[in-house]
Amino acid sequence: MSPPILTIDVAHPPGRPDDVEAELLRAWSQIRNSASLRVLKIVHGYGSRGRGGSTKEVVRNWVFRNRTKFRLAIDGENYSLYDSGTQGMRTDVGAYADADLGSGNAGITIVWVK
Repeated sequence: MSPPILTIDVAHPPGRPDDVEAELLRAWSQIRNSASLRVLKIVHGYGSRGRGGSTKEVVRNWVFRNRTKFRLAIDGENYSLYDSGTQGMRTDVGAYADADLGSGNAGITIVWVK
């Protein structure tokens, strides 16, 4: 059985906001039309100063604007087995291996697609 998660990296190399949003839409569509995928992990980085870069802002703003397409969005800082949203998602979609789980990674966002 394949894992229910699709990972995309929109930070390397950095792209224009329109290109990042187009890639996010393609990934969402791929998951939406898949029988096995349910979760999108977006690697957006956290900026060279560690406070959040423009790509992170583009991603999180896109997620917010499209929130009706998702059951849940989890900031990487909160992606942990101690987070109730993460627990609920993993209970529903099944447990899967993910090195970022519990790492407090501010450079990712996890999206649970409806």
